[in-house]
Amino acid sequence: MRRVRILLSTYNGEKYLREQIASLKAQEGVETEIFVRDDGSADSTLDILREMSSKGVLDFYTGENMGPARSFMDLLSKTSEADYYAFSDQDDVWMPDKLSTAISALERQGYSPGLYLGQTQPTDDTLQKLPYRRVEPIGTFGESLVYEFAAGCTMVLNKPLRNILTTYKPDYLSMHDVWIYSVALALGANVYYDHTAHILYRQHGQNAIGQDNSLITSWKRRLHRLAKSEQSRYKRAVEIKKGFYHRMAPHERDTLDLFIEGKSSFSKRLRLLCDQRYSCGNPSTAKLFAISLLLNQY
Repeated sequence: MRRVRILLSTYNGEKYLREQIASLKAQEGVETEIFVRDDGSADSTLDILREMSSKGVLDFYTGENMGPARSFMDLLSKTSEADYYAFSDQDDVWMPDKLSTAISALERQGYSPGLYLGQTQPTDDTLQKLPYRRVEPIGTFGESLVYEFAAGCTMVLNKPLRNILTTYKPDYLSMHDVWIYSVALALGANVYYDHTAHILYRQHGQNAIGQDNSLITSWKRRLHRLAKSEQSRYKRAVEIKKGFYHRMAPHERDTLDLFIEGKSSFSKRLRLLCDQRYSCGNPSTAKLFAISLLLNQY
């Protein structure tokens, strides 16, 4: 039976934590170990973790508040070895076949670096299902530089990919899931996207990211990021080059180089605008990326 280390980052998660951990322990067909990092909780989260640790349900450690992205990457670097690693939020509920489905998909690809991720099923705070838009990524490295959609709570990665990811700690890190997805595609890893949801993704107003599927809210969020000029796409590309360029195939290096060079060249930004390597499966994201290119705010 395959051994999976479930990496769970907590922060003031007392309300839903027990229910989520119960769903992690109920996974079928795999051997699970839950490894938790608390990111500076001020509620009863630590009491819950201590209680569960004393019963052998999980192992945990604490640290200063560094936000979910770096907390999850810290977990990935400090966890003991396993066959597979899965990220877990503190407030969702996993369906019993979530991990076995992911592992089956990854094992069909052999033992080379592999990543599984997929669709979520949003719910309200009582786990009543909400409508959602189906995510349809193309699945190319170029698209991953443009389209920031990956949901970390669905991700399962194998040991070869984990070992590569932990060789470099980026200075800039917006979210761990977008980073891992881009790096995996940059390295030519086997990446499998599952269009069937195996997770109830609870929306309750206190999510670190959350998923509001209204068109107006989605565009407000995108335009807000553009106005803030965080330029997360460009910064992530620079970090990928710093950490993994030597491992990349020539065609992926070319894709990365043009993306970075566009920052200082209007003609190259025009090339980016027309280059099919950066095509995006989400039309709204594609439009916003075109605007950000013209404004040099990508």
